[in-house]
Amino acid sequence: MGVKAGLAALGAALCIWGSAAAQDVTLVAREGGIVLNGTLQGYDGEFYRISTSYGLLTVDGQGVICEGPACPELTAPKAVMRVVGSPDAAALLPVLFQAFASERGLVYESVESGDYAARILDPESRKDLAEISFAPLPPDQATAALEAGAADLKLAYRAEAGFSSHAVAMDALVAIVAPDNPTPEISTVELASVLAGKVTNWSEIGGPDMPVVLHALAGETDIQQALADRLGAKEGAVELHPDLASLAQAVAKDPWAIAISGRSAIAPARRMPLTDSCGFPLLPTALAIKAEDYPLALPVMLLAAKRRLPLLTREFLDFLRTPAAQAAVAAAGFVDRSVSRQPMTADGLRLLNAIQGAGEDVTLDDLKRLAGIMDGADRISLTFRFEDGSSTLDAQSQDNLADLAQLIAAGQFRDQKLVLAGFSDGSGAAEANLALSVDRAAKVAQELAAVAPDLSPAQMPVVEGFGEALPMACDETAIGRQLNRRVELWVVPDFSPTGTPPVLEPAP
Repeated sequence: MGVKAGLAALGAALCIWGSAAAQDVTLVAREGGIVLNGTLQGYDGEFYRISTSYGLLTVDGQGVICEGPACPELTAPKAVMRVVGSPDAAALLPVLFQAFASERGLVYESVESGDYAARILDPESRKDLAEISFAPLPPDQATAALEAGAADLKLAYRAEAGFSSHAVAMDALVAIVAPDNPTPEISTVELASVLAGKVTNWSEIGGPDMPVVLHALAGETDIQQALADRLGAKEGAVELHPDLASLAQAVAKDPWAIAISGRSAIAPARRMPLTDSCGFPLLPTALAIKAEDYPLALPVMLLAAKRRLPLLTREFLDFLRTPAAQAAVAAAGFVDRSVSRQPMTADGLRLLNAIQGAGEDVTLDDLKRLAGIMDGADRISLTFRFEDGSSTLDAQSQDNLADLAQLIAAGQFRDQKLVLAGFSDGSGAAEANLALSVDRAAKVAQELAAVAPDLSPAQMPVVEGFGEALPMACDETAIGRQLNRRVELWVVPDFSPTGTPPVLEPAP
């Protein structure tokens, strides 16, 4: 299906309510002299959106008079929110919109339709306040719909240039097999080879002499794009399925099947343990996914065109950052974005990796300095990474930065000291890597100061760099090196006198 055909189908899918169809209106300037004729696309209580001979225009309602049968009720306009995109994360939408309505004392009501649709009602008058719809579309067609103004939001697994992104939840890609598959584990390199069709027998990766049966989702999906981004492999599956539930059901019945699914849609199959190329375990725990330490962690995002959004849409996007929204995310089986913390000593695998990686480039003194600062510290799930080949924080990290600024301002880390701990991969000289890790941590501190200029020096994190001393994965692969290049956030109890800014010893 081409883009034009996809947009035509989208138009049909979104016309769930006849009242939502665009109609002719005339906007007349209150001071006279300007008249705009066009089709009404929406009114959010503040601004009209109309399609005119000049293109799609947003007009301040205070400056015009609306004439025509399609003009909305100014006291209680009905909002329309059209969402398109990945069906793999669509289970989030009903619970989020229901929680959104509940927070405002409104009534949420699903609408029987082929795709997800709902409305939000006034509890007393039962008047429609909002109409919501979701139409599943391939990634490129969903993007085209957003660009054309045929949709308000796109549900996706990655940010895209030209759109604002709003983090909703976290998910992760995992390899799934039948419960009775005897193969003990699979590495990221082996998984990429299986997906590309280069490995066709389980004996090639430590299993029995049986053919590998590859399953996948039919059609172009966000999951396929994410796999290509992370592993450099595009699925060459022979068994295709319409959705993740059907995929898991089929894999569970075939002892020689394998597929990639979302962490939230595994049963009745089981997750196959994943390692990196050097054998380091890669576990999709909630903390590892939030911190993106798991290489196939995926942010679930809502993308919006960079134009003024309707009031309801803006309120909903603001709601996504609230505890009520994150509770709804967890209830839907996804990993919420609430900030969590874990004692550094609880993650023995990281310390084991550090010891195994010690050698000529990572000395015992380096490890002692690392251990001294880690002693008594907790790791916060907010981790910062940069776009490839750039000093710009990626979309997920920018959201994390905003969360950190909010937490500090709210006093969440009072009487504690924050440490931005920078790390590098093992490529290049150790001295240069140490300097680079310090620079990365300092860059995050600089960005934090720009986002939250009202924070005092005592509230700001201190900067530390440890180079390649605490690897998350092996440096032999691109995905391993990317995991190792990061800035972590640590919290250490502060026993200094009140009003005295905490100071850590600088890196040698």
